[in-house]
Amino acid sequence: MSLLELREVHAYYGAIEALKGVTLTVEAGEIVSLIGSNGAGKSTTLKAICGQVNMTGTIRFNDTEMSNLPPHRAALEGIAHVPEGRRIFPRLTVKENLEMGAFSVSDKKKIKQRMERVFDHFPRLRERLAQTGGTMSGGEQQMLAIGRAMMMQPKILLLDEPSMGLAPIIVEQIFEIIQQLNREGMTVLLVEQNAYQALQIAHRGYVMQTGEILMEDAADLLLANEQVKEAYLA
Repeated sequence: MSLLELREVHAYYGAIEALKGVTLTVEAGEIVSLIGSNGAGKSTTLKAICGQVNMTGTIRFNDTEMSNLPPHRAALEGIAHVPEGRRIFPRLTVKENLEMGAFSVSDKKKIKQRMERVFDHFPRLRERLAQTGGTMSGGEQQMLAIGRAMMMQPKILLLDEPSMGLAPIIVEQIFEIIQQLNREGMTVLLVEQNAYQALQIAHRGYVMQTGEILMEDAADLLLANEQVKEAYLA
């Protein structure tokens, strides 16, 4: 059984149908990339998984029915969402932002252990521990957003446009860390407009267009697909 499964998911913003019968799966231990142009429905797919939009259809995670559960339930079930634009708490310090990621943990020793693991991946955050999030660079804020998600010790990490607005060298660092987390056992569903980079690190990929899944295949086969090349890799 897949770790995450969406079946015929429709999602709505008022009367506007943003997802039109999306079906996809993510197996434990995979990196799955969801690519497509702006407005294709990629971010809405992640929001549907986290209970942030009105939807119909079926979403199952770790053999639990998740359809239309509130966002805090998704978090408690082990789904960590790093949204587009990072959405850190700009007036809180790095330490306070990370502690927010462990909101459901009361054991201070566990919180400290999880924070040390974050610092192993993002040593710069240790150096910025007392700095407020809003004064950090875009790359540092992205590191903080991923670190905050790691504090949950999630079963799956949903990443929405982690490369957005970052310098190429920082993008390389972020994608290397995503791969490192995956090698340690983290399952990742990655939404990314940089289709080439997303498929380079993924096991499988889905191509979305106007709220529907256009195609699905192994990542290397999508990279070699002429239709994908012409539309997203040119």
